[in-house]
Amino acid sequence: MVDAPPKLVLGSDDPPAVDIYNDNGRSPFLLVADHAGNIFPRALGRLGISGVDAERHIALDIGIALLGRILADALDAALIQQNYSRLVIDCNRPPGAATSIPEMSELTPIPGNAGLSAAERTAREREIFRPYHDAIAAALARRRAANAPTALIALHSFTPVFKGLARPWHAALLYHRDPRLARALLTLLRNESGLHVGDNEPYFVSDATDYTIPVHGERRGILHALIEIRQDLIAEGEGQREWAQCLARVLPEAYRRLAANAPG
Repeated sequence: MVDAPPKLVLGSDDPPAVDIYNDNGRSPFLLVADHAGNIFPRALGRLGISGVDAERHIALDIGIALLGRILADALDAALIQQNYSRLVIDCNRPPGAATSIPEMSELTPIPGNAGLSAAERTAREREIFRPYHDAIAAALARRRAANAPTALIALHSFTPVFKGLARPWHAALLYHRDPRLARALLTLLRNESGLHVGDNEPYFVSDATDYTIPVHGERRGILHALIEIRQDLIAEGEGQREWAQCLARVLPEAYRRLAANAPG
């Protein structure tokens, strides 16, 4: 018996799952954006949600795609970004987790994610999740082979109101087992005038809820941090530029301080 061909999610006219910007950047920072895009594969439509919902925070990290490119230019850093909506498959969740392909996001049902077969879930992982994380792994492997200093920065944004609760932070630093870079950045950002910066707020990193930092940062033992910025501050170009300029100041300084205090 001939095996059936694998089920496909992306067609030949669908955009690629991952974009790599400034691949030859000389900065020690590798920027990644797990939720940069809100593209939906043509075969899936919009998963049964409205066009308005497809532009909301449930579908992507608002503002991060353009902020990431501005920051990559300012630092001369490489940026790896994932282009499909996090509702298709969340590229910062372990495959198989309940939030990997959510049937409900915040208070919004996602009809196109209900009752999926194992083959349908596997197809999304194979065609969207894996190419993105393979690109990150390959970039880190090249840097290690070249003995190049590396720090992984995961860029995210968060909604100012979640399930009716306002979030006061302008930005936040998230971490798990290794807080070194996050805490150095936290100190520097809190010295910026007028900023309220959260320490593992409104989220925190864990093996159960996250993938990028535990797998690519912690397991490799490289410096890393997850940066969250409130979406209303970076929804437009001016805010994106201002926050990119801010991060372009504090990231190299945090890295320099850690390098200066390293043993030997």
